[in-house]
Amino acid sequence: MNALRVLSVASECFPLVKTGGLADVVGALPAALAAESVAVRTLVPGYPGVIAKVGKADPLHAFDDLFGGPARILAAHAAGLDLLVLDAPHLYARAGGPYSDPQGRDWADNPQRFAALCWAAAEIGRGALPGWRPDVVHAHDWQAGLVPAYLHYGGRPRPGTVFTVHNLAFQGQCDASLLAALRLPPEAWGLDGVEYYGAIGTLKAGLRLSDRITTVSPTYAREIATPAEGMGLDGLLRARAGVLHGILNGIDEVAWNPAADPHLAASFDAEHPEGREANRSALRARMGLEDAPEALVIGVVTRLTGQKGMDLLLEALPVLLGHGMRLALLGAGEPGLEAGFLAAAAAHPGRIGVQIGYDEALAHLIQGGCDALLVPSRFEPCGLTQLCALRYGALPVVARVGGLADTVIDANEAALAMKVATGLQFAPTTAPVLESALARLAALWQDRATWAATQANALHAPVGWARSAARYAAVYRELSGAG
Repeated sequence: MNALRVLSVASECFPLVKTGGLADVVGALPAALAAESVAVRTLVPGYPGVIAKVGKADPLHAFDDLFGGPARILAAHAAGLDLLVLDAPHLYARAGGPYSDPQGRDWADNPQRFAALCWAAAEIGRGALPGWRPDVVHAHDWQAGLVPAYLHYGGRPRPGTVFTVHNLAFQGQCDASLLAALRLPPEAWGLDGVEYYGAIGTLKAGLRLSDRITTVSPTYAREIATPAEGMGLDGLLRARAGVLHGILNGIDEVAWNPAADPHLAASFDAEHPEGREANRSALRARMGLEDAPEALVIGVVTRLTGQKGMDLLLEALPVLLGHGMRLALLGAGEPGLEAGFLAAAAAHPGRIGVQIGYDEALAHLIQGGCDALLVPSRFEPCGLTQLCALRYGALPVVARVGGLADTVIDANEAALAMKVATGLQFAPTTAPVLESALARLAALWQDRATWAATQANALHAPVGWARSAARYAAVYRELSGAG
């Protein structure tokens, strides 16, 4: 079987550039798809950090004027990825993050910056690169939402298009006056095009004009087709239900491998879990927690936002501490929540440890050293942190939403009797229900035999990409006629 050629288009890709789970997915999926005879090339913007990390690169195509200046498509290999980098200094060569300046303000020209990425992807889709033309173009989230639009309005022949929505909350809207500046034809303005409540909606464009839509868990695919969770797009998603697929994310089992993780104090695996004790001790020391091995440590690695339910955790802290639990939290986000957790840590030294920011090594140590990982999200398209927790033997305690509902088996009586439980689920996402989940967790911790059995289930749970990669490959092949 000849390898199917897929162009993946995204604004970030681990380990080159990362602000969230999108980067992890874009970085991990190509290796998993290789086992399905799918060859992926990944197109990313040439941010300064990306240009520095890819090193030697070969120019394959040039644009005289790509939304305000010259640009090139460079080919490179880095971190096991076959990369195409859009080198456009006028759009990307600046200090700050991928989407915002050093002060955290969105770049005013973000519409043009990511339209350029989409335009380049569409040109590649039509054969701009010598000797390589994709069978399918796979665009990710609002930053790549105009890829299906440019290919749709550019006429045929064109490759098939897949659009993945990683989080419906981020919709990439911009002013309607930019229609021509973004090289969209007049006929694109309308309900069946890019128009979205009087603005240009780039996420909406991807959902409306792609050949296939995927999202990152089966439950989230159902949720976003409802008025309660559809964020104004539920009608469109119901109308396109026949091409919408919920495909669960996985994690990179090489990057997240407790048997060979340089960030851990001791290695371990499902057959030899005793190494976790050294990591529990190291985590307590790292986070300034009392050296009390009998106390259950709850870990949190997250953005500190309302979506992630962090305000509910703040409210539930007295109950958590009342059960004798400890908290190790790593995250950054809303200033009020950051201040709230720092104040709680100051008020309860040795019982609450908080680090504001992101630290990859500490994230791994929290997974390997905490006893339970808390994810009280109000909505969660998939979530990756609970998959890492399973891999590292930390019992996930999760809200029953989105991918959290799809990846954690609740330790209810039936699941315990059948010996399949891997963590705890709770619903709805409110402070009283979260407090009840903490009480259930405390009771499970006291039953050491049941805890150990549940932890063993977690360590053996499938969290990789194999099954989902096969589903993506099936979508690609159906779309390309190679099925």
